[in-house]
Amino acid sequence: MVAIPFWAYILIFAVVAYLIGSIPTGYLIVKAKTGQDIRTIGSGSTGATNVKRVLGKKWFFTVMILDAIKGMVPVLLAKYLTFGDKLGLVAVISAVMVIIGHSKPLFLGFKGGKSVASGIGTIYALNFYVGLILTVVWSIITYFTKYVSVGSIIALICAPFLMYFLKNPIGYTVYAAIAAIYIVYLHRENIKRLLKGTENKVRN
Repeated sequence: MVAIPFWAYILIFAVVAYLIGSIPTGYLIVKAKTGQDIRTIGSGSTGATNVKRVLGKKWFFTVMILDAIKGMVPVLLAKYLTFGDKLGLVAVISAVMVIIGHSKPLFLGFKGGKSVASGIGTIYALNFYVGLILTVVWSIITYFTKYVSVGSIIALICAPFLMYFLKNPIGYTVYAAIAAIYIVYLHRENIKRLLKGTENKVRN
């Protein structure tokens, strides 16, 4: 039996993670329910917040959970099916590719969402407790500020610090920092609207 070289593991899991990340959950649900293209509505994002504008709170949470699962699955596969990867390199690369897939999906011309739910899903897969803490942080900040974007940005910024202080592998901490920077960058228009006072609230 021919052994699979380590670089091949990395390539296979990276491609699988990107393709899973590219599954446009919000787009598919809105299309199925209304026939509309969510990319032409609201912010143009395929994420849960924009879905809420079309289908309401129930589908907001549905898309968020499905996107989080989408983030978890390839990372868990990478953690438990790449024997001998003691550094967790394949899992980290898979996590990176998931959030890239969500924000730049192959199936929608590379125009997707902001990778918050899928990003937190990857963190759940790397460390369940960090993922749980981030979910609580996101929930509290979003509830009191009424801005999903503020909750998302603050939660993701907390991620690398939590990974570090809970003594995770250094690769996990580095990934959390990369994910935070990338997802905050994807929120750059939200940040501009927040500064102008024109950002949409999750509720009045």
